Amino acid sequence: MKNSDKTWLEVSAADLRANATGLKRVAGSAALMAVVKSNAYGHGTATVVKALAKQADWFAVDSVKEADEVRAAGAKQPVLVLGYTLRDLMPHAVSRGYSLTIYHGESVAALAKIATPKRPAKVHLKIETGTSRQGARPEDLESLVRNIRRAKNIVIEGVSTHFANIEDTTDHSYAARQLSRFILTLRKLEGLGVRPEVVHTACSAAAILFPDTHFNAVRSGIAIYGLWPSGETKVSARALDRDLELRPALTWKTVVAQVKPLPKGTPVSYGLTEKVERDSRVAVLPVGYWDGLDRKLSSVGYALVRGRRAKILGRVCMNMCVIDVTDIPNVQVEDEVVLLGRQGRETITAEEIAKKIGTINYEVVTRINPTLPRRLVA
Repeated sequence: MKNSDKTWLEVSAADLRANATGLKRVAGSAALMAVVKSNAYGHGTATVVKALAKQADWFAVDSVKEADEVRAAGAKQPVLVLGYTLRDLMPHAVSRGYSLTIYHGESVAALAKIATPKRPAKVHLKIETGTSRQGARPEDLESLVRNIRRAKNIVIEGVSTHFANIEDTTDHSYAARQLSRFILTLRKLEGLGVRPEVVHTACSAAAILFPDTHFNAVRSGIAIYGLWPSGETKVSARALDRDLELRPALTWKTVVAQVKPLPKGTPVSYGLTEKVERDSRVAVLPVGYWDGLDRKLSSVGYALVRGRRAKILGRVCMNMCVIDVTDIPNVQVEDEVVLLGRQGRETITAEEIAKKIGTINYEVVTRINPTLPRRLVA
């Protein structure tokens, strides 16, 4: 097949499945809820859903629109909307059978007008235990449950919470306190006669490190894609002798658009921020910050050409950048270039890029332009 794209992403089905299999082994009897929000962390929703058709027990998304994308990709598994659902979208969500995360009475009141005995609303109660984001305070839980019961046709299918400080540290005392609060909440719910079918607290880091957080479902996002939640999580996993290998599934590619010589001292790109320090050969790449190649990679980032590293020269532009190929023989127009991933023996990781631009690997992959094609490869 002829290549019609100047830049594209390749997503390895084998790597996604291997990661899911490893996470299911770590999770034991708990169901695997694959988190595919934000365009599957930049990997492409449809691409990932199709690859994990047999591994995922659930899919989790941020919005009703994303839930529709999961269904459109052919998923038969239940879909949980983790984020806030607008009232205007609730009728559609209920009609499609999506499970919705709720944590206040306003959502209950809106669902009560929609749900019927034939089409009940399935909800997961989100409990605030210390992240200070969305979630019902434990002291408000009794009132919330009372409102749900009064409404009828609303089924409390699940209950969850989210950890605030389990990835960025090797001191997990705060997470332990959150877990204790959540367990107390479960007891309170049981006292109210509520025994949800699905109980889930574990993000990727918790799923890997702490079996006590598994309950009967784990929500794995970043690890599904072969990326460690943090360096600290990786260190902790090794210390605990966790049997888990994560294989990055994404490779971001482009091509060489032009090769030309530049005499020593020639400035490169906008602002004349960098000059070549010797007689050089440079390659122009048809990719820039519109595509998701962060502008902070100007003069510090790299690309891979013919299995070798080539430094980005000067500023990354909206649709182009320039790399130094002086020491790489025989670079030709339309040679394949890797911006993220492996080529030959060299690899550019999301963690390497994140360190250069002052962020985390999550942001590196999710900010790749969603309009770029994602190709599922073996």
